Amino acid sequence: VHTTDFPGNYPGYDDAWDQRRFEGVFRVDIIREEEGALEFDMVGIDAAIANAFRRILLAEVPTMAVEKVFVYNNTSIVQDEILAHRLGLIPIRADPRLFEYRNQGDEEGTEIDTLQFQLKIKCSRNPQAAKESSDPNELYFNHKVYSKHMTWVPLGNQTDLFPDADFRPVHDDILIALLRPGQEIDVLMHCVKGIGKDHAKFSPVATASYRLLPDITLLQPIEDEAAEMLQKCFSPGVIEIQNIKGKKVARVANARLDTFSREVFRHEGLKNLVRLARVRNHYIFSVESTGILPPDVLVSEAIKILMGKCQRFLNELDSVPME
Repeated sequence: VHTTDFPGNYPGYDDAWDQRRFEGVFRVDIIREEEGALEFDMVGIDAAIANAFRRILLAEVPTMAVEKVFVYNNTSIVQDEILAHRLGLIPIRADPRLFEYRNQGDEEGTEIDTLQFQLKIKCSRNPQAAKESSDPNELYFNHKVYSKHMTWVPLGNQTDLFPDADFRPVHDDILIALLRPGQEIDVLMHCVKGIGKDHAKFSPVATASYRLLPDITLLQPIEDEAAEMLQKCFSPGVIEIQNIKGKKVARVANARLDTFSREVFRHEGLKNLVRLARVRNHYIFSVESTGILPPDVLVSEAIKILMGKCQRFLNELDSVPME
């Protein structure tokens, strides 16, 4: 992250300097990697490429999700259609790279294109519950239907194909329905491979966004009370105050943390002392996975898809006859 206290500190400084500094250079920097989340920088690319990459993450990286629900019995208050919709939105921990796309029109799934899950549960009374109790957790058994109640039912020779597989919902505590004594749900689900462009349930990310790197320039020294006021105008960590020869002097510590609130422009004494800009070809990406695949794998798959699109475009250009 580049910030500067005073433009005069840089020989030959001019207004176009921040536009030229990364031209001709492309790099990817991993900033933060956690379980389910990844933040990285892509430097030296055009906005169209950055947005294409974001849209691929949202809509073209495939995942497995519930596509068909066969309802054998549903006496809960949740209608069959709503139940099927809720089941479809539960993220399934299954690597889509292990499966093929199901052919359109196929009614029966096979071991290479379908995962089968069963949800069979019935609510009953707890005979040991206290008579004066009004807590459903004490009065009933299985009155809450969770995603953990979904069990994988292997199709064909999937047990041999995936001996170490642990196909299941990503989260065990997703509430599907509430039951009362005598009510039950008995359904069979088929999970297939798909992309977010077809339905949002196939999208592998909770969020995939980017923003331009902020660039904050202090046009002249800001000291004492003005420095403290300036620090309050920005997000924590953006501006720090140093003690130099008995004076409090403000400096830009980490412009990356800025949220561009523009609060500084509300103060007459500060608005002409600060320049806010963005580095036009430095993109800060944030990718949060739904848990189906790790975010670094999603980014890798998105890059492969983008490369494939570019290659197809080049092949089409080569196939066009030149006049």
